[in-house]
Amino acid sequence: MGFHRRSLRTPDPHRYGGHVSSDVLATATPNGGQVRRPRQEETFRKLITAALDTLRAASHADLTVRAVAARAQVAPATAYTYFSSKNHLVAEVYLDLVRRVPFFNDVNEARLDRVQQALRSLALVVADEPEVAAACTTALLSNDATVRGVRDRIGAEIHNRIKSALGPEADSRTVAALEMSYFGALVHAGSGAFTYRQIADRLGYVVGLILGGDDAGRAAARGGADTSDPGGDDAGRAAAAHTAGDA
Repeated sequence: MGFHRRSLRTPDPHRYGGHVSSDVLATATPNGGQVRRPRQEETFRKLITAALDTLRAASHADLTVRAVAARAQVAPATAYTYFSSKNHLVAEVYLDLVRRVPFFNDVNEARLDRVQQALRSLALVVADEPEVAAACTTALLSNDATVRGVRDRIGAEIHNRIKSALGPEADSRTVAALEMSYFGALVHAGSGAFTYRQIADRLGYVVGLILGGDDAGRAAARGGADTSDPGGDDAGRAAAAHTAGDA
């Protein structure tokens, strides 16, 4: 049986090829996210909210995209056009929670305080919801291709928040060190070695060490100051004492 020449033509994406609901059409953006129309955004929000409510009452193992769709009163087929798997859905839930955290960029506050507040708030996103925390850890550590894209967007979100808290003179090496500290801390919390609140306290100490030495280095570069004692250890002790009071 031969092929008709017509069957080998590349489909024109702008031509109508049958009924496609406007609710599932979205345009990809450079950062891997999507620009959604108002109706699409409403459906997306309903699914994210339903998934979070489901996780608060059940476990990651019990969650299914179909169950979330039913809770959100959305057709399962529509839900799957937004989320290819339950890990994809849970990863998007975590990204949404991260995006709800306020930015800390008040120039009237010390840089150390801004960064400590930013990382502490991010670390505590799921601190009081163990089932949500466990589900997010499982989902984000999966090898799902769609989850990798969400992880990239989470990384970009954390990167932007750290840069914002550091201010306009943020050094790329300092940003990288703080990012590594933050994500390493989350792995410790996700493994159960520490609680999220303990991790938040330890992050405060680490931020003090990183920024204490970094600020001393900047001062030395500007005024030729003696850097034999960069002050990082003292800043770290101050950070630990400050954050311990919040535990």
